[in-house]
Amino acid sequence: MKHGKLIKQAARLAEPFCITKGEKFRLKDYDPSDTTGVKSKEHAQEILDGRVGVLSRLQEKLYAQDRWALLIVLQALDAAGKDGVVKHVMSGVNPQGCEVSSFKAPSSEELDHDYLWRTHKCVPARGKIGIFNRSYYEEVLVVRVHPPLLKAQKLPDTLITKHIWDQRYEDINAFEEYLTRNGVVIRKFFLHVSKKEQKKRFLERLEDPKKNWKFSMADVTERGFWMDYQEAYEEMIERTATKHAPWFVVPADNKWFTQLIVASAIIQALDELHLCFPEVDKSKKKELEAVRDSLLALKD
Repeated sequence: MKHGKLIKQAARLAEPFCITKGEKFRLKDYDPSDTTGVKSKEHAQEILDGRVGVLSRLQEKLYAQDRWALLIVLQALDAAGKDGVVKHVMSGVNPQGCEVSSFKAPSSEELDHDYLWRTHKCVPARGKIGIFNRSYYEEVLVVRVHPPLLKAQKLPDTLITKHIWDQRYEDINAFEEYLTRNGVVIRKFFLHVSKKEQKKRFLERLEDPKKNWKFSMADVTERGFWMDYQEAYEEMIERTATKHAPWFVVPADNKWFTQLIVASAIIQALDELHLCFPEVDKSKKKELEAVRDSLLALKD
């Protein structure tokens, strides 16, 4: 299949899960087990394999042109498949042009700065793809679900008011608009896993010695806040989905479908930039001809 056709197919697959206006967004309208348009795991892998070359080629142009950057934000509850997305979707991309940043509990140094500080310094440079495994959105998710974490941020008491979450949504929207105006394309993905599937994956981690390291009692404890997180995610998407920084609510009960949708959305985003390799001017061409002549004149 030609690249143009593959890119159009990618756009069709990703479109149903894209949120650019959050006013009427409701999480209940999205089924975590949805596999719209894809028949099976094998079918998904066949499509994904065909897109590795397309993504690699687009990333090569992005790097060579050195004008745009792509920021991919991955948000999800535990066991939704964020690590798998990074591993499988980006497998065909040159590591030189791709950086992954993971954000866990903030350090003491990070708590001494504003909450956007640690993520802002990891925003990808021009020509690169940056992946945030969790992000500044934790500030309206885990911090909101667990109020003591807000107290630990050392904010003056007068700044912790009932308006703080509204203010943080405003901050984040302004930050993303600022990045967009500076050539950073943003695509945000919420990997939407069901409570039943999460439990299944937790049990698999317990039964597989190679996956034991991924599990702790804290993961089970967080399940007790399931509905709080669902409400927090819904409001987050409702308040921060924009045309320039859309959210993709990606069904995550089938990892193969999750990976396919994320890959499709990334391909679509890069294609919309109309990337191309830099033009070589006359002086550069003359220099290259001289290099060619020198190489041909050398004896083997």
